[in-house]
Amino acid sequence: MPSTWLVPDGLDGERLDVAAARMTGLSRSRVESLLARGDVSLNSRPAAKSDRVAAGDLLEAELAEAATGVAVVPREVAGIEIVYDDADIVVVDKPAGVAAHPSLGWDGPSVVEHLAAAGFRISTSGAAERQGIVQRLDVGTSGLMVVAKSEPAYTALKQAFRSRKVEKVYQTLVQGLPDPLEGTIDAPIGRHPGADYKMAVVAGGRRAVTHYETLEAFRAATLLRVRLETGRTHQIRVHMQAIRHPVAGDPTYGGDPVLAARLGLERQWLHAVRLGFDHPVTGEPMRFESQPSADLETALIRIAEAGQSPGL
Repeated sequence: MPSTWLVPDGLDGERLDVAAARMTGLSRSRVESLLARGDVSLNSRPAAKSDRVAAGDLLEAELAEAATGVAVVPREVAGIEIVYDDADIVVVDKPAGVAAHPSLGWDGPSVVEHLAAAGFRISTSGAAERQGIVQRLDVGTSGLMVVAKSEPAYTALKQAFRSRKVEKVYQTLVQGLPDPLEGTIDAPIGRHPGADYKMAVVAGGRRAVTHYETLEAFRAATLLRVRLETGRTHQIRVHMQAIRHPVAGDPTYGGDPVLAARLGLERQWLHAVRLGFDHPVTGEPMRFESQPSADLETALIRIAEAGQSPGL
């Protein structure tokens, strides 16, 4: 049976041979040998070393001794709320500053480590540090995410996300006033050509579709409801920057640090408010809601109270 890994955000856009070597801990020559024998597949298709991987892709290799080199150290994480739990899934409300799972270059807390410390048994599919993870939220994004506990749940949920059968709704505060007040952004996303730590709208990127509508307009910013049709890395943040209305508090993608400071924001104003899917085993419709966290609510109060202030 092949070993499996989910490609982490940090390797999005990388060549397959490079990504496979980093994920498995094997040498490049060993990976190339496996590729030459046809022992590596990407998203269930035969892989070539020049293929490019994307965050969330499924890499499989016939390799008994494979290892990622990233350990899961159980540790409780303050602020993670268990919203729902049964034999197959657990839904959590993740605070900002917490990753979905451990990864190369990240030594902060993660959802996977918290679940391990709390005694949850989750799916063993995928690499050890990403077991059960079928979706991810950025470290700086708060809100709802689901983790698979059983193997059937993992398989079914991965397919549901890939086939766009999962409802993913966010709220975000963006700078300025989008025109039109509601619309769809359909623009491909790939690795930023000048900075490999972030993404951008680029020709040849993977298709990305974001639907937005205005909830409330303020003098310097607008609160939007956003529904994702696809799930690309940093999708909302990249698309909002692309239409010249970056997410407030997000300097990586054009956010104004002066405005962020006036609103008391120390991270991007982005929260996963709704998650909906059919239960992966029973088929029962599941819908979960989450209110924006206290720091985000405080920012809204401040910008509303500012009114016509010339400082904002």
